[in-house]
Amino acid sequence: MTEQWGIAELAAEFGVTTRTIRFYEDKGLISPERRGQRRVYHPRDKVRLQLIMRGKRLGFSLDEIQAMIDLYDADPSEVSQLQLFLDKLRQRKAQLLGQRDDIEMALDEIDRREKQCENLLNDKQSEPRQPKAGQQASG
Repeated sequence: MTEQWGIAELAAEFGVTTRTIRFYEDKGLISPERRGQRRVYHPRDKVRLQLIMRGKRLGFSLDEIQAMIDLYDADPSEVSQLQLFLDKLRQRKAQLLGQRDDIEMALDEIDRREKQCENLLNDKQSEPRQPKAGQQASG
């Protein structure tokens, strides 16, 4: 007998909701067997769900994930899938490196402004207080 799982079991294993799994099913990413109202997931569905979760974790869109999964069905040697995956990984890496550069530039700017504000605040706090116009100095 082959391994099989219910939707709640897969949801618990992957740390997602059953609604998420049904969403992936609606998008055609997984296609469990139906037994009446019950969904029965087989090892192929579980592998596809692993690929979906990995793709989401890496920041790929569902369309990109679908294209990679579909290639597995079209080319069991996995050569096409691996080539596409490698291309997508390189694109994603370049995107993330660009974002990291942007974040580093923003953090540098924040550091400069923070130091500037601290220096201004220190200067203001060390100056003797001048009475406001119309007020007399106490003393």
